[in-house]
Amino acid sequence: MFERRSLRLPITLGVVLIVTVVLLLVGWVVFAVFGLVTDPERRGWYVAFLAVGATLLALVLVGVVTYLTLTIKAISLSQRQSNFIDAVTHELKSPIASLKLYLQTLNRRQVSAAEQEDFFRFMLDDVERLDSLINHLLDAARIDKDRTPAPPEDVDLAAVLRGVADQVAIRYHVQPEKIKLDLVPCIVSASPVDLELIFRNLIDNAVKYASDEDPQVEVVMRPLPRDRVQIRVCDNGKGIPLQYRNKLFARFIRVGSELERDKPGTGLGLYIVRTLVTRLRGKVRIRDREKGIGTEFEVQLSGRAMPAEANGAQSKTSTAAAPLP
Repeated sequence: MFERRSLRLPITLGVVLIVTVVLLLVGWVVFAVFGLVTDPERRGWYVAFLAVGATLLALVLVGVVTYLTLTIKAISLSQRQSNFIDAVTHELKSPIASLKLYLQTLNRRQVSAAEQEDFFRFMLDDVERLDSLINHLLDAARIDKDRTPAPPEDVDLAAVLRGVADQVAIRYHVQPEKIKLDLVPCIVSASPVDLELIFRNLIDNAVKYASDEDPQVEVVMRPLPRDRVQIRVCDNGKGIPLQYRNKLFARFIRVGSELERDKPGTGLGLYIVRTLVTRLRGKVRIRDREKGIGTEFEVQLSGRAMPAEANGAQSKTSTAAAPLP
């Protein structure tokens, strides 16, 4: 494994150069002013030297700052590309190796019906993992390519959250009650596809990084004043260090080394979340869980509480439909 290029060296070098240029600029000005005071007869020459020297040093300072900025951006891009290659390689290699092993076992020896059932279930999980990887890449590509938001419509966000929670529970084979929903029905004006993509990534991350012993995820939705809706997705995992919280919304950024982690992912989920939330003129932020350990993602979107009569009608419809198979 090659060593990543660090940002420490260009930042240190840039700071030293900037300080040096500033000291030279100050020294030049002091020298020129001192010359004006001690030799009034050559005032014109000193003024000219002062103007030319200060201009040249200012241009050098601008050049140093520009060079430092471009260098940091280039190295950061290189790091993100390396993270992406490592993540995608790991995400492709692991399920493919697993599929190959199960298929070779089925081909070379006789296995019982129970073992076959287990093998097929494991292979289906690997295929779903590959499908999730491809969907993440396609979603990110679509978002980058099509920067115009989809036509909005009034969406029952509580229904979207319930559907996403059920899908994530099935994917990770966790009991549905492990994802607690505390939802005040609200209407949000947005694309249903975008909303599902936002909260599927957030709830997926919450379940994935929750405690291994007793995973607990909570999704809370409340209406706020001024036609805003707040959605909080909490887990009981290890939490996210403060220095990584803003960086995690960039592409291909994940905490730790890509080659040493045990959780699947590409580093695109939170990038997709922030991009879509921003297009909906909303806000998303990361903070520590209010009670206990874990992480809380808070999303605010434009929306309103569902009218009481509509909420009551929806509850009656859901109750009537419950006995159906």
